[in-house]
Amino acid sequence: MFDQSKIKEQFPIFNAPINKDLVFLDSGASAQKPEQVLKAMDNFYRNYYANIHRGVYKLAEKASAAYEEARAAVANFVNAESPHEIIFTRGTTSGLNLLAASLTTNLTPSDEILLTELEHHANLVPWQQAAQKHNLILRFIPVDKNGQLILSDLNKLINSKTKIVSVSGMSNVTGEITNLKTIIKAAHTARVLTIIDASQAAAHVEIDVKELNCDFLAFSGHKIYGPTGIGVLYGKTELLNKLEPFEYGGGMINEVSFENATWANVPDKFEAGTPPIAEVVGLAEAIKFITKIGWRDIQDHENKITTYGLEQLTKINNLRLVGPTDVNKRGAVFSFVVDKIHPHDLASLLDEVNIAVRAGHHCAMPLHAKLGLIATTRASFGLYNTIEDVDALVAGIKRAQVILG
Repeated sequence: MFDQSKIKEQFPIFNAPINKDLVFLDSGASAQKPEQVLKAMDNFYRNYYANIHRGVYKLAEKASAAYEEARAAVANFVNAESPHEIIFTRGTTSGLNLLAASLTTNLTPSDEILLTELEHHANLVPWQQAAQKHNLILRFIPVDKNGQLILSDLNKLINSKTKIVSVSGMSNVTGEITNLKTIIKAAHTARVLTIIDASQAAAHVEIDVKELNCDFLAFSGHKIYGPTGIGVLYGKTELLNKLEPFEYGGGMINEVSFENATWANVPDKFEAGTPPIAEVVGLAEAIKFITKIGWRDIQDHENKITTYGLEQLTKINNLRLVGPTDVNKRGAVFSFVVDKIHPHDLASLLDEVNIAVRAGHHCAMPLHAKLGLIATTRASFGLYNTIEDVDALVAGIKRAQVILG
């Protein structure tokens, strides 16, 4: 049974005297960390720290085992066929840069890459730069005036020149949960590779790469209650075997001479240098935390917050909410503008009453431009948030309207 008070108690930041009455609504940028994640990383550093895959002494073997156990945990988390399909990266951005650099080397000028107008810069700029380098063409699945994806012309956008489709699983601005199955099916019908940026989605919806049948998928640990500096890139085995490494150095080689080098097998060939071992340990613990709660209870909580958030925010006079108003099409990420109040001013006034939100373009500047907005205020919810947090947000917005209206 999902006990909200017990969930929140597991996050030390809310128990710190300095953070009394903190309403943290910026999980879309980075989520807070439960005690068990912090303890697991501390235990690693204190009791069995060593570099991995190199030493034959006990500490190194224990650290190596923890690292590979974490890989297996991640594989299970996304329902991958094998732990070898899991590559540890610095984060979603790192994984997407790897794909953009590696997958475009064999494309020919005028080949096309299809994205959406919802994309975070992490799933736009790497493809943009690769397209400029190789004379490729970027195309975009459009959004309507409220920021919702328009899929009606999908079969026209995916054509004989399309080689890659890379889309967000959930918008970090509008909260829209992308209809991935429709996009992936259309892409695979045309024999096009599919990539999912699941950075935002991974904390809100259960991911099953087999059911989705995506070719690649990336997400970050820090958004699913794990540490920063660690991410995951999933890829189908046959595709990873064909990819060239993105970084070179120790740990990813098979043999090296003064003249040449050959690469280790997947996943090692994509993990050059000393990896973020403690962060991998923390990520595994974050997955344990989520798994213990269970996706059914997580989804029930998500739907409750999303439904109530939509009801209350849309009642506020002179507030424009971007994204779907259908609870079944979105998660608990709300971006909005309030007439006559700049988003940064609103965020500052909310901070005065201990409500932490984000203001700006949320690394989705082209989307904001498409919607005719310079910036928005964003409130994004996590497992530790409550209905009362929504009420506090609404009261804070109304207070700001009185002060600045």
